[in-house]
Amino acid sequence: MPRDNIVLQCGDCKSRNYVTTKNKKTTPDRLEFKKFCRRCRKHTDHKETK
Repeated sequence: MPRDNIVLQCGDCKSRNYVTTKNKKTTPDRLEFKKFCRRCRKHTDHKETK
């Protein structure tokens, strides 16, 4: 199966808020999104973690 689950982590408070999937064949590098962090209560950069 080419799609794998990944976890997104807040860049400010380091809490792991979101789970999503990605195709590792077409996107080998790490993903980064602007998402809302409930702990920080603002939009922050969320990066893919291991």
